[in-house]
Amino acid sequence: MIDFNRLRQSMVDSQIRPNDVTDLRLIAAMLELPRERFVPAARADLAYLDDDLVVREAAAGKPARYLIEPMVLAKLIQALDLNENSRVLDIGCATGYSAAILARLAGQVVAIEEDADLAAAARRNLSDLGIANVEIVTGPLQEGAAAKGPYDAILINGSVEQLPDALLGQLKEGGRLAAVMRTGPLGRATLHVRAAGVVSSRPLFDAGVPLLPGFKALKGFVF
Repeated sequence: MIDFNRLRQSMVDSQIRPNDVTDLRLIAAMLELPRERFVPAARADLAYLDDDLVVREAAAGKPARYLIEPMVLAKLIQALDLNENSRVLDIGCATGYSAAILARLAGQVVAIEEDADLAAAARRNLSDLGIANVEIVTGPLQEGAAAKGPYDAILINGSVEQLPDALLGQLKEGGRLAAVMRTGPLGRATLHVRAAGVVSSRPLFDAGVPLLPGFKALKGFVF
């Protein structure tokens, strides 16, 4: 029988703590939340590997979807600097793992997922774990959820080639958006901050995670 508690502890000790993740609330959330419940049963034994994990295979013209690598997720969330009053938008929540972590750190989470089956799975997973401060909504990921904003922080679960103005416009003054910006085969985790009505950005660390649907650069787009 797989000892998921041991695997979870090993993930934190070998992937999270050694990579400058120091937020004790975030570490506690990753120690407590059963990541294996957010992946297909056939892949449960892979839930704590230091890699992106497929939660839906590519099929019928739809791209594969992933839970992004735990270390990358942890560092992106830490960069958002959340507190118990934060209102957070979680883009591409898939089966809800990222939303579950955010729920431990923030006051309210709006998690958007465009795939109805994944959104349903996220609702079930969060309900089963008794997590009540997350609202799952369905719709195009690149449009966000403006009607429920603005937000103190936005997390994007995957790499992007461009950031839609629609998302940046949903940040509050002082709000922060964390995403992996892809300009080639790899990418760079980047923090975007709105201050005095202007959004600036700074690089955080190199990262390679799968491209999130809807965030491919338009032809001719240049950074």
